Parts: sequence; structure tokens; C-alpha cells
Amino acid sequence: MRSMLVLVAILLLPISCARVADVGKRPDFTPNSGTYEHRAMSITPLPMSAGPEQAIDSASLWSRDRASLLGDRRAGKRGDILTVVIEIDDKAEISNSTERSRSGSEKMGVPSFFGLPQRIDEHLPEGASMAAAVEAKSSSSSEGDGSVQRREKLTLRVAATIVEVLQNGVLKIQGSQEVRVNFELRELLVTGYVRPEDITRTNEITYDKIASARISYGGRGQITDVQQPRYGQQVADILIPF
Repeated sequence: MRSMLVLVAILLLPISCARVADVGKRPDFTPNSGTYEHRAMSITPLPMSAGPEQAIDSASLWSRDRASLLGDRRAGKRGDILTVVIEIDDKAEISNSTERSRSGSEKMGVPSFFGLPQRIDEHLPEGASMAAAVEAKSSSSSEGDGSVQRREKLTLRVAATIVEVLQNGVLKIQGSQEVRVNFELRELLVTGYVRPEDITRTNEITYDKIASARISYGGRGQITDVQQPRYGQQVADILIPF
């Protein structure tokens, strides 16, 4: 038992030292250089040869170029940025009730059968009779109730970057946002796949049009740290079977 406690203490020592090192310090931001988003935005696209249509567009005041007055400024290629609008207001309530009941009764008697019951009664113990030979009763019942109530509400906006353009034209986006208030850091992560035609003219897309959406909203810091159980308590919850 002592050796197990020593082993647990050795395993938790690096974690404890890391936590002690953060005492009195604000949580650090995650570096945004070298990330997937940064690499996608830092790649320079290959130059395109100017064809007849491009030459006409460059000389026209109403060209389709993104810098033009009527140009399409929606994100469409790797490295472009678009705004993800997250407005979740879901409410679910499920209630089930089940009730089942069954009863049965069987009774059989032989009061007279060619005088045989009377002759058999003479050899039976006192009080026993073939007049009520067999009697059986059974009953069963079951009840079940269940209910689920859930409410979620979240309203956020975050800028995401197109990190990959798939062969079928679908765009893979990824965005992150960190806000630090005093000693608490709030994190917002968004990733998923969108269709270019779902992006609005204002270069925005709602969360319900993102396939395989992964949205994470949390934080780290002193407040979050206090809300979490201690490492010893978490280990005890796993090891203790009672």
C-alpha cells in the first residue's frame, strides 16, 4: 500500500509542480504564429496568366475583381477570413411513462367422479379434500417514468480562416479567439466544413450551415481552476469502487 502511495505521489509531482509554477501568474495566450490558420494565410497564391477576359475586366470600372466596387468579397480561397455567427438557443424536453399490469387465476375441483373423490378423501390428511384439488393465482405489475430537460443558449461571433479547399469545392474553416479578463482566459474554438454558396454577401455564415461543426467555449484561469475537483479527488473517484 505504501509503495502504491509513493508511486501516485511521484506521478502527480510534475503536475503539482506545474500548478505551483502558475501561482500568481495570469494564464498565457496560445501563440497564433505557426498555427494552421497562420500557415493558410501566409501562403502566396501562384500568379495567374492574364487572359482576354481578365484584360477586359482590368480595364472595366465594374470588373469582377474583389477590389472593385461590385466585386465579390466573400471568402473563397485558402487564407481568406469569414465571420462565423453562433446563435444557439436550444430547448429539449422528453417525458416517458410506462405502466403494465397483469393478473390471472386458475381453480380446479373434482367434487364427484364416480365416487372416487370420496374414496380418496378417506386416505387424505384431516381437512384435505379433492373437492378443491388445484387452485393457482398470479399477478404482476410494473411502472416506469423518465424525463429529460435541457436548455442551452449561446450567442457569439468569431472570425475563422479557410485552411483548406477540398476537391469538390467545400471549404474547411478553423477559427479561434481568446479573451483575457484579469486572471481568467476565455477560449472559443470553431472548426468545420462549409459550402461557398452558403456564405452571405456580408461574408458571414451561421453555425447551422457548418458541417461537422466543432464549437468549444470554455476557459482557463483561477476561476475555472477553483471549479474543478482536486487531482487527488479525481484519482480517488476512479480508484475507489464504493
